[in-house]
Amino acid sequence: MKMIKLGDLASYINGYAFKPEDRGDVGLPIIRIQDLTGNAHDLGFYNGEYPPKIEINNGDVLISWSASLGVYVWNRGKALLNQHIFKVVFDKEHIDKNYFIYALMCKLSEMKTKTRGATMKHIIKKDFDAIMIPYPPILEQIKITNKLDRITKIIEQRKQELQLLDKLIKARFVELFGDPIRNPKGWDVVTIGDIIADVRYGTSKPAVEGGKYPYLRMNNLTSDGHLDLNDLKYIDIPDDEIEKCVVRKGDVLFNRTNSIELVGKTAVFDLPGDMIVAGYIIRVRLNGRLLPEVLSQYMNLEVLKDILRSMAKGAVNQANINAQELQSIKIYVPDMELQKQFIEMKRQVDKSKVAVQKALDETQLLFDSLMQKYFG
Repeated sequence: MKMIKLGDLASYINGYAFKPEDRGDVGLPIIRIQDLTGNAHDLGFYNGEYPPKIEINNGDVLISWSASLGVYVWNRGKALLNQHIFKVVFDKEHIDKNYFIYALMCKLSEMKTKTRGATMKHIIKKDFDAIMIPYPPILEQIKITNKLDRITKIIEQRKQELQLLDKLIKARFVELFGDPIRNPKGWDVVTIGDIIADVRYGTSKPAVEGGKYPYLRMNNLTSDGHLDLNDLKYIDIPDDEIEKCVVRKGDVLFNRTNSIELVGKTAVFDLPGDMIVAGYIIRVRLNGRLLPEVLSQYMNLEVLKDILRSMAKGAVNQANINAQELQSIKIYVPDMELQKQFIEMKRQVDKSKVAVQKALDETQLLFDSLMQKYFG
């Protein structure tokens, strides 16, 4: 199989280093890495002259080369590219655009091994240009792309099914308990502090190789209220400190420090074994007035996320909500029978989610094996 260097295949135009004062409310959107990853809620605009090369339009291929490495196809209209992102210009060799995207997706792990920098990891242009990808004839590229496109479509359908099931849970929550702000059903309104029996910060100790206990960090909590154990670390903790930071089934976990977009992620720990919780997470144990799943679902409603973002304090790229602020948040306390009814409904929906997730995992495994076959 013929191989080709990325630098010999296309040109890569870096974005412009817009200053904070360049960002306004009118003009063309300024696209940063977080606007590509979906972790931003503060899109900025620029209304002035700019180099034509940093303009992006629908269909442009973008590559983030700093902090969070990724490849994206832009589809949100005319915009301007910020620094740390390449726009790909296919001006050197003939290649199918989608084939190129799949090849880059497969090479992201190799790119990560070549990153530099102590704080913001990045790949320099020389190392990026030197990365090799397979370069078969154009008809073979199209054949490979069509096969991967079909599997990608199935994967997206499975993900959409999971999203619809999550939306069903949220809709049923509001249907049973009413809007959390207006409280049309007249439930008692208390603060979260009134429903808590114990609240603790996690440990600040670092993870260690071969540690005794699984170590839950903020990246193990998803933005939609689940646990993600794909990147699980381990830790050793002295016996006399275990009770301060151990998390057990039924505990509610609240991510107190993160970006402004992700601060406040909340999930119920529903696993049988003990784990240790990290310092950026608050462990909450309830006193029985509210069920853990009800609190977690409440905190993950979009209207509550807006409240959390408005409360958060901190420096750029890091926001914080402390335990006292968490306990000051108002919450309604629905009838316990209704809470149990919601839990049972959620349990049934979760069964459906398990089946869909299994199908998704199997399809993803097929996709990954083909990616390795074609590009590995």
